[in-house]
Amino acid sequence: MSNRYAIILAAGKGTRMKSKLYKVLHQVCGKPMIRHVVDEVRQADFSSIYVVVGYGAEAVSSCVGDDAVCLLQKEQLGTAHAVLQASDRLAGQAGTTIVLCGDTPLVTHETIEQLIDAQEREHAAAAVLTAKLNNPAGYGRIIRTASGDLERIVEDKDATGEEKKVNEVNTGIYSFDNKLLFETLHKVGNENAQGEYYLPDVIQLLIQASKKVIARMTPHFEETVGVNDRIQLAAAEKYMRDRINRRLMAQGVTLIDPETTYISAETVIGQDTVIYPGTIIEGHTEIGSGCKIGPRTHVKNCRIGSESLVDQSVLEESWIGDWVEIGPFSHIRPLSKIHNQAHIGNFVEVKKSEIGERSKASHLTYLGDAVLGNDVNMGCGTITVNYDGKNKFATRIGNGAFIGCNANLVAPVTIGDGAFVAAGSTITESVNADALAIARSRQTNKENYALKLNYRVNP
Repeated sequence: MSNRYAIILAAGKGTRMKSKLYKVLHQVCGKPMIRHVVDEVRQADFSSIYVVVGYGAEAVSSCVGDDAVCLLQKEQLGTAHAVLQASDRLAGQAGTTIVLCGDTPLVTHETIEQLIDAQEREHAAAAVLTAKLNNPAGYGRIIRTASGDLERIVEDKDATGEEKKVNEVNTGIYSFDNKLLFETLHKVGNENAQGEYYLPDVIQLLIQASKKVIARMTPHFEETVGVNDRIQLAAAEKYMRDRINRRLMAQGVTLIDPETTYISAETVIGQDTVIYPGTIIEGHTEIGSGCKIGPRTHVKNCRIGSESLVDQSVLEESWIGDWVEIGPFSHIRPLSKIHNQAHIGNFVEVKKSEIGERSKASHLTYLGDAVLGNDVNMGCGTITVNYDGKNKFATRIGNGAFIGCNANLVAPVTIGDGAFVAAGSTITESVNADALAIARSRQTNKENYALKLNYRVNP
């Protein structure tokens, strides 16, 4: 492990988000912004990672978990003051420290490593990552000398009219010689429009001390997009979605219409799987090869095996095997397990149930708290009656059982292997293997009785 350190600034409240949720916890493609940054930093070679927290410290720290050390900034007095929170741990240490913001979810570990490598290669005291924007309003401007060297960074609120015309901006991502960083931080003042201690002032102080400072422009300006309001959040979402979709397509996944396909950053999809328009895939989802998913399908935190078909359905927190067919219009609710070659058809709901291999519920069926063996047939309109108003009970159906249409299986009940339940039956007692269960009243027809009901409308 090298002597490289990372400090991620995540103490701001994010007033412009107009939200009860702290800014860095807002999600981009299904993952909080701070997690995007931490996960990318973790892919680089750092001996220690620190996250400076302030507003919502407990919630942000919980999101970060054990992947970084969280440092509390009790008062938000500026970015230089935020970095100082790591002074007790890093001051005097030899090495390199990168500083970046928790609200830049698009930054990649490649860009982080390139900036550090440039700074270390040129033995610079600091390196600044810059980008060119058509509309640089709100960003600190990069002011260069006539020879192209970095002269200073000026904040937007402190910039003159001429300086505001500059479209090369400070991204807020820096790489520092660690010792020089903490030696210089104590010299930063707050004589500015905001009365804050700005981290860019460290750059100016290093330049004034004749230290070498370099500015490196990234060609991928979208990586540097900071999120301060809902408009910028939507822009970051669009960039991230495009990145995810392009990566998946490069890996052999077909997206019929990427513009209408929403896939989380945590999703893994195998080759030759086809994702149809209007599909949303969220959370930690894994989909095998050769599947067809969609159109208009919502999958969240599921594992789907290879060669399976999911058509216009909703799947949540469940395990789906290989060669499974689901839909159209099925709902697989959490904690369900659908084994290989099973078929869940239209208007079927499965909740916390296990469906064995080659078993099928083709239409209009509810399976709740049930365990089905292999080769079970569930007839149309059949339900497992799992709830008595207070408690949930389980239904168990053995291998090869046949459940006729419009049957009610009142749990707790067990249907044995090879048993047959007649259509229209309400089963309240267990059925032995290979038995036929009939539980319905004998039909009685009363001739001409309908005339007494007098329900017909006169022509």
